[in-house]
Amino acid sequence: MAARRRTLRTLTGAAAVCAALVSTAWSRPVPPPADVRAEAAAATAGTPAAATPAAGAPAAEASAAGAPAGEAPAGEGPAAEGPATLCAPAGVLRGARGERAVVQLCAGSGTPVMAVSAPASCRRPGTSVRYACLTSGSWTARRDGAAVASGTLPGSQPYPGPGTYEVTASVHVRSTPSGVDLRGTVRATLTLTAPKQQPTHRVEVDRHMLRPGTTTTLTYRVYRDSEQGDGSARFGLIGEESTGVRISTADARCVNPLIGRAPSRDRLGFSVDCALTDLQPGRPATVRVRVRQTSACSTVVSKLGYWMPRGQALYTGGMVEGPTVGCS
Repeated sequence: MAARRRTLRTLTGAAAVCAALVSTAWSRPVPPPADVRAEAAAATAGTPAAATPAAGAPAAEASAAGAPAGEAPAGEGPAAEGPATLCAPAGVLRGARGERAVVQLCAGSGTPVMAVSAPASCRRPGTSVRYACLTSGSWTARRDGAAVASGTLPGSQPYPGPGTYEVTASVHVRSTPSGVDLRGTVRATLTLTAPKQQPTHRVEVDRHMLRPGTTTTLTYRVYRDSEQGDGSARFGLIGEESTGVRISTADARCVNPLIGRAPSRDRLGFSVDCALTDLQPGRPATVRVRVRQTSACSTVVSKLGYWMPRGQALYTGGMVEGPTVGCS
């Protein structure tokens, strides 16, 4: 009987060792891809909360075995990249009563837009409440010292392409339930490697400047350069309502947009909307409009929305910024 107890103790000890080894192996973090680097540094804020670097949050770098950071092993080309989000520690906002918010800056790539957000985690001393954090504000991304994109948080702008971006954000962090309410400026360096997608559509116009008190015909050409998708697109023009500008066209594909509740017949005289259905590579659509300026000058901006069918997927297609026609 004693021998049996010794055997059981031996088996129990061996099982504990195995469990410890398995736990250690499973708990090891999976290294990020070799071509993803993020460096983060925080700056002090000029608002009530101070922004300081997150403790123990160095720049995140990863490399394949035997290769420098950011490079693939010898003999291997870069892997094709799909949509992805890269995040880096950006700073810690601190309040006068010990509140703190640890902020990250994130940027998405691999799509036509760069989506920027600032997730945060909130804490307040003396409480065990697990706060949810709401962040808002604005951001600016610089590459080689030049501002290439900016917007609200969260927000998207056309993806400028691969490169290292210095992202600065003015953030307002609030918690749910209430208890943390902080403002400050945070910064992070994000290196995005996804290639910039080639545009599938583009818009051109025959002139770029108008004069006040004149009526001018503008000729737009709308191109579909990709074999993907189909020939459908919506082309829109709009002036500045307050100037009294009027935009009209005889093109049957275009209308001044109808507004108001039925049976209203009111239409926007400073805007034109065109439904194009026959766009093909090598066969652009031509749209002519007349712009009547008053003494108050108005710019005319344009945009093109299109659908790129992918089975029954809902969110496909995109929007292209067209040329802006100025007035002086």
